[in-house]
Parts: sequence; C-alpha cells; structure tokens
Amino acid sequence: MSTLSTEDLKPRPKRRALQVGGLALVILSFQTLGIIYSDIGTSPLYVLNGIWPTDGPVPPKDDVIGCISAIVWSLTFLPLLKYVFICLHFGTHEGEGGTFALYQGIYPPKVFEKSPTHESLMAGRRSRQNPKPPKSLRWPILIWALFGTSLTMADGVLTAAVSVTSAVGGIAVAKPSVSKDVVSISIAFLVVLFLAQPLGTSRLSVAFAPITFVWLLLLASTGIYNITKFPGIFRAFDPSRAVMYFVRTKQYDTLSGVLLAVTGCEALFANLGQFNMLSIQISFGSFVYPSLVLAYLGQGACLVVNGADVLPNVFYLTIPGRHNGPLFWILYVFAILATLIASQAMITATFSLVQQLVNQKCLPSLRLVHTSDKVQGQIYIPIANWILMIATIVIVAAFKSSTQLTNAYGFAVATVMFTTSVLISLQIRYIKHLPWIVGILFLSFFGFLDGLFWGASLKKVPAGAWVPLTLGVILLTIMAFWTWAKGLEDQFDRKSRRRLDGFIVPEGAGSMFKELEKRDEVEVVQQSALDENTTFYYVTPLSGVAGELEEHRVLTRLPIFVIFHGMSHERGVPPSFVSFIRQWPALPRFGIFLTVSVLPVAHVDAVDRYVVSRVDSLPGFYGVAQYRGFRDEPSLDIDEIVTKINDVEIRLGRDGAALVVSQLKDHSLRPTHVVPHYEVRSRGLNMGRITPVMNYIRRALIEEVYGRLSVMFPDAEGWGARADEIVHIGVTAKI
Repeated sequence: MSTLSTEDLKPRPKRRALQVGGLALVILSFQTLGIIYSDIGTSPLYVLNGIWPTDGPVPPKDDVIGCISAIVWSLTFLPLLKYVFICLHFGTHEGEGGTFALYQGIYPPKVFEKSPTHESLMAGRRSRQNPKPPKSLRWPILIWALFGTSLTMADGVLTAAVSVTSAVGGIAVAKPSVSKDVVSISIAFLVVLFLAQPLGTSRLSVAFAPITFVWLLLLASTGIYNITKFPGIFRAFDPSRAVMYFVRTKQYDTLSGVLLAVTGCEALFANLGQFNMLSIQISFGSFVYPSLVLAYLGQGACLVVNGADVLPNVFYLTIPGRHNGPLFWILYVFAILATLIASQAMITATFSLVQQLVNQKCLPSLRLVHTSDKVQGQIYIPIANWILMIATIVIVAAFKSSTQLTNAYGFAVATVMFTTSVLISLQIRYIKHLPWIVGILFLSFFGFLDGLFWGASLKKVPAGAWVPLTLGVILLTIMAFWTWAKGLEDQFDRKSRRRLDGFIVPEGAGSMFKELEKRDEVEVVQQSALDENTTFYYVTPLSGVAGELEEHRVLTRLPIFVIFHGMSHERGVPPSFVSFIRQWPALPRFGIFLTVSVLPVAHVDAVDRYVVSRVDSLPGFYGVAQYRGFRDEPSLDIDEIVTKINDVEIRLGRDGAALVVSQLKDHSLRPTHVVPHYEVRSRGLNMGRITPVMNYIRRALIEEVYGRLSVMFPDAEGWGARADEIVHIGVTAKI
C-alpha cells in the first residue's frame, strides 16, 4: 500500500473529556441529577427496613445511632471519597469510566500505528521505561472484569424490582386495604416501563433532573424536620458509634443492610463519559450527599422517638403530617417517579453495557436499535429488554415484598465495588505509574471496606443473594465462553491470511512465472501505477511439486464496487478474499479492504473515523481503516470513504484521478459487502490420557454450541450494511 507523508498521517487530536465552566458547568451539574443519582437517591425508601425488618423488634436508641453512623460514614468513604474524589481521576483521556473501561485501560486493544511520527516514537520510548501489566494476568483480569460486569447487569434487574416495589408499598400506609395488591401494581408499573423502551429516553430525559432535584429536596427537608424531634441523632457523626455498635451487638450481618445505602455509587464512575469529573463532584458533594445524610438522620431520629409506630415502614411513616395528608401523597408521587427514573437509568446502562460487550466480542452480535439521531449511545436492544422485563417480573412475583427483595439486593453491588478497587489499584501502577505502595494502600483501605460489605452480603446467599450470584455466574459463563471461542476464530483468521502478491500477478510480469517455477512463490510486483485494464492472473503453486502450477486463471474485471470485510491489522488479506477469487475468478472494478478497530473510547469523531491508502499493485483497490468507539453505531459512511479516496488520489498525483473518482462515485451507489462465513470445526489436541474426553467436549462446545449460536446471531449488525447488500463467503475454520 502507498505511504502518505508524515504530515498527512499526523494523528489528529483525540476526543477529550468534556471541559466546561461557569454557567455551563452549573447546568451540567444539574443534569447529572436525573441520570446518575436516581439509584442511590431512592435508597432511603428501603435501607432502614433492610436493617430492621418490619416484623422484628424495635431497636434501642444506641443501636439506631450506631447504624445511622455506619450509613453516614459508608456514604462518606465509598461514594464521596472513593468514587467522587479518587475513581473519577481514573477515567480515560476521552472521559470514560466504569469497570470495563478500567480493564481496557490496563490491556488496550492493539491499534495500527499509521506512521512513525516523532510523537509516537517518544510515546513508545516512554512506554518502554514504564512498567507494563504481565500478559499472564490478562485472562484472570478479564474474567474478573467480566464477573463484575455480569453482576452489574444482574444489579439492573434487582434495582428495578426493589425500587419500584418499595415505592409502591407506601400505598399500604395510607390505604391498608390495597396492601395485597402491591405486587400486582408494581408489576404493572414495570411492564409499562419496559414496553416504553423502544420509544427511547430522549423525550423523558428533560424531566429527569427536575424530578430528582425535587425528590432530593423533599428528602432533605423532611430530614431536617425529623431531626428536630431528636437532635441527639447528630452523635452519628462520631465514627466510634458505628464501631461500638458492631463490637457490642456482634451483628455483622447488619452491614448487608447498610450496604443498601450506597447502591448506585458505581454509577458515579460508570457515567463519567456522559458528563465530566467536576460536574459530578459539584452535584454530589454540594447537594446529593448532604440530602441523603439529612434524610437518614431524620429517619433515625423518628425511629428513636417513635420506634414501634414507624418500624412497619420507616420511610413513609416518618413523613411529617397525616399518613393520608397532602405531603404524604406528594412524596408518594415523587417516590414513584424517582424509582421509575432509577429503573430507567439502570435499564439504559444495561443496554450500553451490552453494546460494549458486543463490540468487544464478549457477546454474540445482538440487534442494536439507535433511538436518537442527536445523542450517541442512546440505544435499544430488543432481546435484552424482554429478558430484563421477564426476569424483573419473576423476581417481584417470587419475593413478593421489598423486605425480602433487599435480602437479594446488595451482593452484586459489593462485588462490583471490590472489582473496581482491584482494577484501580492495578491502574495506579500500570497507567498512572505510581509506586506499588500507593496501589497497595488504596486496595488495603477500600478493599477492606468492600470486603466487609461483600462478606456480609455473602452470608445472605441462602436468603436471596443467590439470585444475583446465579445470574452473574450464568452471564459470566456465556461471556467467557464466547470470548474464548471467538478468540480461537480470530486466531485462525490471522494465521490464514496471505500476501496479495502471493496469488495475484499482473500480465507482463516478465520473469515472474520463471521465478515462480524456481521458488514456488510469487515475487512482489513493484509497479506504482498499473493501468486499470491490466490483466491479472490468479496463480497457486502445485502443492509438493516444485516448478509446476496448479492454477493459472485470468481474472475478469467486473463493474462493481465491493467492500471486503474481515480485515485486521495483521499482514495479508482475509481468507474471504481468497475464497472469493477461487469461487468467482474475477476482480471488482473497485474494491476496499476494510479494517475495523473498536477503540477503548466511547466515540470517535467523524474526521478521525477513516484512514485511506491506495493498493498500488491492484488498481482500483484501497485499504480503509475505520475507527469506532465502543458506543458508536456500526455503520459505514460510503460518501465519506469516497471523499477520503479522492483526497488520496489528489495527494498522490495520479493521472486521471478525477475520472477514477467519478467512476467510483457511480459504482459506490450500489455497494456489495463480502463478509466471511466461518464453518467452524474443532481441531484435535493432544492432552495425554484424557485426550478423547477433552476433544469430545471441545468439539461439542465449538461445533454444536458456538457454531450454532454464530449462525443464530450473525455479525450482520457489525458490517454496517443491509442484508440484501451482503454476500457471504464460506470459509472452513479449524480452531
């Protein structure tokens, strides 16, 4: 391929984290309320009843102060200190955060280096001086990250179930006669929520921030009013109260209830890409954190003063005024809205997470529907939506009450928090290049806190925490299996690539065929501007017989525009192109070898999306590298590619470039996409005495499971083309 000048290939500035200030920063901080904090903001609905069940004894004053102290300091150490003031600094240069982004930061995918610029050489020199993560840890860390990711998805199911059921359950306070209908009413709300997903969230998102703002303001106001009943609740700010509570009662399991107060803190980091670090720090530190602390202090004060009266439903029974009064119904309505927003946020986050996994080949290629033309990343995944809906409804119907649901809730949260702590400690060393002691200190402190919560929630596995654990293990198994099998297929693809000049030669190559007879191979043809009417031959040496040719066929030029998919940054053309030439001994008038790279960033700017080079040995053919973010739509902009080709032809000064581009524009109106269709076969491995058994299992997994699933979920979504434009070329892959 041709090489452009260093200036032509100088990397353009990549997308950076959002930088705003002044009024724009204030507005952005306000917008975070409707997206990030809906989950953690609805926790006061069920936390205290998660610690003290409605049918249990009324806790004494010192126990209430001790548990409120544990809640206050958990909110301080985890969401505020760990996530807002530490983890947000570990977002990517493009401003993305989250568990999977942390893994990709440690083990980024290989990106083709377009030219050895001074900047890239200096970056390479610096990278050699800094420590790199060992390759032997890649799979263990990947499994660890996938496990945290799978539990985050399981958490999405439980968030909707717990939040909506807890909010709807308040109606039993004002209308005891409908207490038996709480489950059915909750299911009705959830069904409507999931049925509305195909419409997208853009129309509703405008109202999200004001609703959450009013909800948190109501929490803070009622909290302040309730604190006046027992100002002694401020003793909860003394951390020794929390320590003494656990020392005195030895009720370590209470931590699983305290954990419910910090559910949703992972969203502070995962949603970094939608906002920026400063906006999240301002909104949480100045408004959300104080509102939640005041709400819990107020609930604790009421529980101390009116224990037996408020224990049946701590949140709704601590609302000032009559249980059927105006303030009660105002809070009830906003509680329903806030929990629906929390559920919507988790559902949308699950969709985005599934898209990331599909792009990274950790899940089959599912159908993605983009619901917004303006906001990238707003997607709808039908199969994920219906699976979430069924799972949520089944869980609500099975557990029947928010109190029982809280037994299941929290385990996934604790595991994801611990996963993040481990990955952050690795990033401290390998990405920030700080001394090991810094990472060890971070993991020692926050890993200890996460471990305490994780151990407490683990003890609730028999009582319901087995639900997210089971869901997480199932999802992890699926993702790990698909990653392994897809990796074997990609490995076959890399090894099966051939040099273009190894089987296609032009007419008039002179001593080409004599050299071929001597060496059983084809020399590189150094012709910078072959005529478009040049005749090309497809040749292959006769295997095992030196000096003879198996095939020597003329390749006809067809007046079509073909995009060959399946290229990678490895040397050589994909097996699909070789199979294409074998099946149809012809060459398209125009052809593109497309290489797609999914970068560990959310989005890639349009100006940086395509890099084009000319294939000198085959006129009319071009190499196109497409760069996508893991949230970008898998589509091809043919017009942009043609424009880039035009720029290349003009820069390289080819005679007749205008005519070539004119013909290319006409042919590109009807593109044909050639994609590989792998017929996978398991290759036998020598594993000693257990070889027959292991090969049987391996063959069943690869041929019966992966082979069938790859047919059920083809990669058509990733080709950026309509089904009628795609031609599948069969390739037998022994993996």
